[in-house]
Amino acid sequence: MAAPQIVWFRNDLRLADHAAVRAAAAAGPVVAVYVLDDTTPGDWRIGAAQRWWLHHSLAALGRDLAGMGGRLVLRRGLAGEVLSDVARATGATSVHALYHYEPWAKAQTAAVGTALDLHLHDGAYLSPPGAVTAGGGGRYRIFTPFWNALLKTMPPGDPEPAPMIRFADPPPSDDLADWALLPTHPDWSGGFAVWTPGEAGAHAALDIFAANVHAYDVGRNLPGEALTSRLSPHLHHGEISPAQVWAALHGAAGDAALPFLREIGWRDFAAETLDQFPAFAEEPNRPAFAYFPFRDDPAGLEAWQYGRTGYPIVDAGMRQLWATGWMHNRVRMIAASFLTKHLLIDWRVGERWFWDTLVDADLGNNALGWQWIMGSGVDSSPFNRIFTPVGQSTKFDAAGGYIRQWVPELAKLPDAAIHAPWEADSATLAAAGVRLGETYPLPIVDHAAARARALAAYASIR
Repeated sequence: MAAPQIVWFRNDLRLADHAAVRAAAAAGPVVAVYVLDDTTPGDWRIGAAQRWWLHHSLAALGRDLAGMGGRLVLRRGLAGEVLSDVARATGATSVHALYHYEPWAKAQTAAVGTALDLHLHDGAYLSPPGAVTAGGGGRYRIFTPFWNALLKTMPPGDPEPAPMIRFADPPPSDDLADWALLPTHPDWSGGFAVWTPGEAGAHAALDIFAANVHAYDVGRNLPGEALTSRLSPHLHHGEISPAQVWAALHGAAGDAALPFLREIGWRDFAAETLDQFPAFAEEPNRPAFAYFPFRDDPAGLEAWQYGRTGYPIVDAGMRQLWATGWMHNRVRMIAASFLTKHLLIDWRVGERWFWDTLVDADLGNNALGWQWIMGSGVDSSPFNRIFTPVGQSTKFDAAGGYIRQWVPELAKLPDAAIHAPWEADSATLAAAGVRLGETYPLPIVDHAAARARALAAYASIR
């Protein structure tokens, strides 16, 4: 009789189109294990919003396995030690897992590979880091040529359904509730109910988006419209594979789906960048930015974090983030630009706030986005591209619907006044019940002065 095989789940919490699950099921009875390792160094312990998602995603995976006659074994500790214990308890001879590329994931992989017979499989990306190379064999550092090269290798392989699985007798498991992954903050995470974590929830979100993917190219810039995929947390936690997304969307819309699929390619590029530069989330890729004169501004940071900057589009985005664990990507750029350029606060401070509050906080994507805004990354917007909050707001939320949803104290302002209420006359403000400095803050910084200060700071490092 074949020996038991361990499937080591990480950020790949699904059963379909999962090469490690498929390989283990073909080799023998399966022991399904998730290890919560909270020893990640520095600031990269799993963030609070991700922990909420992880709780519900693990519960969903556990139900899916139970429906097939199995059980998800939950253990807490160092992956190498935990999986060795499971192997001894079950007689398992091999561990199957997907490749992951965060520095701590590589360290975990190395530890498990030293202790056990580890079989690694691809499947977290359209194409694994290092597989798409330039003509001379070099690795890409600019997205557009990377995407063009990646596109030539597409489509990815056909997604595989979940296999039939025989299960080995599982060892004892931790109780998920004992991990205390759910937030305890009294006014946070109540709005997370808009999400349905788990493999079934991921495919439901994909089905909804497939009907609207043709509108994405325009809709992705309109935060007040529900025209983005909302797939990012499902992809981050691996509840759906990039190959499944590609097959469904290209099948539904053909090349009209490419503007969105390009964003899946950006996710690959983030992993490619992190694989080349493991410190990318902590160090600017362009050395001059190590000397950038950031400011220490606790009051400004708190105003930004909780949506009280006095700039409605920024505040709407930060409040959406706090309420739902997610923010529209256009507004992420506006908010990030405001923190780093209007307030001159270190991009890593914002990166870590996003890490803690985003349900889709992927290390590579998060770092790539912040360094893109800062101008310090491998492929970045120039630093002197400073987003004008009012200009962005009037262009992409012209009728103010997004602001009215997330900054309700401004809801009664007319469209012409809602983007910059400090410019409205007293009668307009009074009619809308807005008292600047009381019901809604005045801007914490003047845009023109902030822009001039940012450009002077940038000039000091050039």
